[in-house]
Amino acid sequence: MVEFGGWDMPVQYPEGILAEVKAVRTATGVFDVSHMGRLYLSGPKATEFLDWMLTGSVSGLRVGRARYCVICNEKGGVIDDTIFYRLEDDRYLLIPNAGNRPAVVAWFQRWIDEKFSPGCTMEDVTANTGLIAFQGPGTIDAIDQIADTPLSEMRPFSWAESVILGAPIFVGRTGYTGEDGFEMLVRGTDVVKVWAALTGSGASPCGLGARDVLRLEAGLPLHGHEIDEETSPIEAGLGRFVRFDKEYVASAILKDQQENGVLRKLVGFTLPGRRAPRAGYSLLHQGETIGTVTSGSYSPTLDTSIGMGYVLERYVEQGTKLDLDIRGRTVPVTVTALPFYTRPRRT
Repeated sequence: MVEFGGWDMPVQYPEGILAEVKAVRTATGVFDVSHMGRLYLSGPKATEFLDWMLTGSVSGLRVGRARYCVICNEKGGVIDDTIFYRLEDDRYLLIPNAGNRPAVVAWFQRWIDEKFSPGCTMEDVTANTGLIAFQGPGTIDAIDQIADTPLSEMRPFSWAESVILGAPIFVGRTGYTGEDGFEMLVRGTDVVKVWAALTGSGASPCGLGARDVLRLEAGLPLHGHEIDEETSPIEAGLGRFVRFDKEYVASAILKDQQENGVLRKLVGFTLPGRRAPRAGYSLLHQGETIGTVTSGSYSPTLDTSIGMGYVLERYVEQGTKLDLDIRGRTVPVTVTALPFYTRPRRT
């Protein structure tokens, strides 16, 4: 157990990180992700407010669907990346990251007070609810055996409501592992009951270690590593989640970056063996430092070491050969397309 974002979190369970990663890639795994925030935004100006705060389109999202996008500050830096769900025409659920929740709440409240009040209210239910991620190819068949209503036919990035062992659940077909699966919002008093139902179905309990390896294999950013308040979504390769046809916080800066380019960009890279690159290691070209590692790990799924980092824009082409400085010793790495791993299509 370790402290993470103000919560006590498991790094791994007795089976270990490699077994947990394998379970999620081949069967089912379950994660307690109650450290993630849960914010409800409601009111006649809620849609207008979120369209001002988020890089993606809010008004164009249908009730019953979810969308991934980015929350930027006025300089274009990433306060957080998030998924939000449209519950009704004027009611939304937004999931900020663990350590970012206070910053997101403060940022949102500032703009509600300055620009959208009255007409938009925010309710933080993080302290009295839980969030459980049920991930892996086996979850699609398992979920209908566990929940009281069929959920296996849900579309990706949609939501539904159901019941597990008498506990009401809000279910999104979303996740942070690169696999298919579900995330479940439950009452705090029901978390243990729902967790027991999922593990009782055969799902392997998984901790932070496996979650980090899985998201890295899937090329998914982690705040404080690939994204932060000094890094823009354009630099981070998240331009597909940025709308350039609406006005919002930082829209002018992001549009300029998209049109005129940026000095550095996020890349993936691979190196043979199990020597894991670590955040902060330097990336070199012909002895000159041209970038820095943000995340790295041995990938048990691919049986090679993988990493992500920022390099000068002229070195982002796939196949570019660079060197990694591992405590004064250089090893060759190859710039690689992200994601490293893509789940097989279901037949």
